[in-house]
Amino acid sequence: MTTTRRDLLAATGASLAAAAGWPTFLPRRARFDLVLRGGALLDGTGAAAIERDLAITGGRITAIGRRLARGVEEIDARGLAVAPGFVDMHSHGDGSLADDPRAESVIRQGITTIITGQDGGSRATGAPDRSFTAHFAAIDELRPAINVASMVGLGTVRGAVIGDGDRPATAAEIERMRALVAAALEQGACGASSGLEYTPGAFATPDELAAVAVPLRTRRLPYATHQRNEDDRLLESIAESIAVARGAGCPLQISHLKTQGPRNWGKLDAAFRLIDEARAAGLDVTFDRYPYLAYSTGLTNLFPVWSRDGGTDAFLARLDDTATAPRIRADALAKVELIGGWNSVQITSVRAEEDRAAEGKRLGDLAQAAGTDPYELATGLLRRSSGSVGMVGFAMSEENLERILAHPLAMVCTDGGAFATEGPARRGSPHPRALGSFPRVLGRYVRERRTLPLEDAIRKMTSLPAARVGLTDRGRLLEGRAADVVVFDPATIADRATFEDPFQYPVGFAAIIVNGVVAVRGSEHRAGAGTGRALRPA
Repeated sequence: MTTTRRDLLAATGASLAAAAGWPTFLPRRARFDLVLRGGALLDGTGAAAIERDLAITGGRITAIGRRLARGVEEIDARGLAVAPGFVDMHSHGDGSLADDPRAESVIRQGITTIITGQDGGSRATGAPDRSFTAHFAAIDELRPAINVASMVGLGTVRGAVIGDGDRPATAAEIERMRALVAAALEQGACGASSGLEYTPGAFATPDELAAVAVPLRTRRLPYATHQRNEDDRLLESIAESIAVARGAGCPLQISHLKTQGPRNWGKLDAAFRLIDEARAAGLDVTFDRYPYLAYSTGLTNLFPVWSRDGGTDAFLARLDDTATAPRIRADALAKVELIGGWNSVQITSVRAEEDRAAEGKRLGDLAQAAGTDPYELATGLLRRSSGSVGMVGFAMSEENLERILAHPLAMVCTDGGAFATEGPARRGSPHPRALGSFPRVLGRYVRERRTLPLEDAIRKMTSLPAARVGLTDRGRLLEGRAADVVVFDPATIADRATFEDPFQYPVGFAAIIVNGVVAVRGSEHRAGAGTGRALRPA
């Protein structure tokens, strides 16, 4: 049976009747910059939709009611959903803003705010010569289409203090790292992140991480972690994450929770139990997830962490060292077997121009066509690109994905960069999550599979992540709040990007508004001069 937009909006409890607490009129003399007429408003809290006009003036929501006065610009939102602008809890979308501040693949998903500085990597450290104050000023100068907030990356901080080596931090180094984190938070960072499958963050012990993250405690900002392991040692890694946050006395955000590899799919119940037990004991734990069955990372992630000690040059040298090469190969082959074989690995990007044809191809197919061993092909790609090769790994379960998305503690994220169908931001063959995550949740998992109701999906995309990082001015449709708003058709919204053809924008958005300005209207990106800004926690 076809689900209509009326069915979808009715399912959220949308009503034409007046609701207590909403203003019903304003004087005729009132005039607004922009009025959205007659949409089904989803306020971001998970409450049922209600049909109202929404008015914006000076970049803020100035009225919500019925039969509001005229606006300089008006959008007919009848039959459409009106929601807060989406907040991407885990984004790498700042990586290409200097080349393309229009952030096409981000804004066209309805994402108006991205939380960056993830996986232990940030563009500032808090130090005077790499301050978040300067970083945020540079963002404002770029005038991007989207708002940008950032965590401080503990891997970046460790690299600045210790370097790339695999050794314990001294007491003095821990104090220096903690001081940098404190400075970063004072300058406006919205949390601290770790990437424990990546170097140099992987070389940090749980005790070090807890000690360095202590400044988060008084601000109640989260420690967000790409855990040390997401497959065979998943449960141990969740326990470690909980111990770090408990030791630091801060909230915990588990980044893109997953059970990787078929033999680990059955661990989800145990993972949920660990999280529930931690919450019952008083720890504030939440998590996020993108709506796909494949992850995206660097090809070096197939290789053991110890082999990457000291950086890329040291890693590449170990590939050729007879004392280490056999062990590296054995560990890498075991990882490939875990995720289902070489055709579970798709190359997304290379640096070497001679290997450009490999982008978008499965490694098993490439090796077969070349008549070569896939491991040798993989290491050859890494050598020619100085380790800079991206990959997608197909390793997750649809059933588990749906259960994670539907969980009340889950938030939606992309874990993706910013791309475009043309220009400097069209590069490689990226994971489609960078172009389609948020509309995919609304189209596939709300409308088609009914994994979760519309109003709850909106909550996971708006108020939940905004509150998590202290962005109290975003994530809800309330008078006086910043006017980040999306207007979409629940019956047609859908992602179009695929693993084979990722450079396709989603459909179903009528308007996307950032700080009171219409950035996207239909298929037209109108934010040539930019509408976003750097954001800091309240």
